Amino acid sequence: MSPVEKGYKHVNGIQLYYEIYGSGKPLVLIHGGGSSILYDFKEVIARLEDKFQLIGIDLQNHGRSEHRDIPETFEQDADDVAALLAELTIHKASFWGFSNGGSTVMQIAHRHPGIVEKLVVASAFYKREGMMDGFFEMMAEATFESMPEPFKINFLNLNPDFSKLENLFDKDSKRMQTFVDWDDEVLSSIQSPTLFISGDKDVMKPEHTVAMWRLVEGSQLMILPATHGVYMMADFDGSLNENLVNFTVKEVETFLNQHNH
Repeated sequence: MSPVEKGYKHVNGIQLYYEIYGSGKPLVLIHGGGSSILYDFKEVIARLEDKFQLIGIDLQNHGRSEHRDIPETFEQDADDVAALLAELTIHKASFWGFSNGGSTVMQIAHRHPGIVEKLVVASAFYKREGMMDGFFEMMAEATFESMPEPFKINFLNLNPDFSKLENLFDKDSKRMQTFVDWDDEVLSSIQSPTLFISGDKDVMKPEHTVAMWRLVEGSQLMILPATHGVYMMADFDGSLNENLVNFTVKEVETFLNQHNH
């Protein structure tokens, strides 16, 4: 599993890092908060790199990408991804976003509909009430110590600068703490075929994923017996449910290859 291309593009004032695996129809992979391309998508890439052109992007503040002295927003992330794809001369692609990356890809479809073929929105949310009870209370008290150790190790492996890790934690926490509910119109404006995925024991309530599915006309829904993300990647302790991950990736592949009328 090695990238066919990797590097940086100058995007909206900063250097954004990307990796490309395989060839075929483009599928853009957008990681979650505190994470990076391979942390979230290693298993997916291993299973799909001979079927699609996979473009992984480290968002602002994350992985190998640079940071800005502004708060982190999903809108900015969406604009960054769109601008990076333009730099790569990819005019239309499908997108798979996980967690905060799922929120980002919904904003891409809302703000840049012309570049979106299909959307896979995995474990995302768009209203505070959609998160499990106590989530925002917990976020309000988040300290650097409470950041999951695997995230810290992963970041420092990619970007061995402790102050940048602190910056990431700070910007990510603030985005969650200050999150303002999106208007339903953000979702109902989405024209692309969309597949929503989440776990029944996820950080967002299954009812919230159902609510998002209801807002996007003709979208599909898959709720799996899983905690946050373990249907597509290893758990924090490194354990991997191969059967579940194989199932998820197979269903996503089927969805991406469907001919929609």
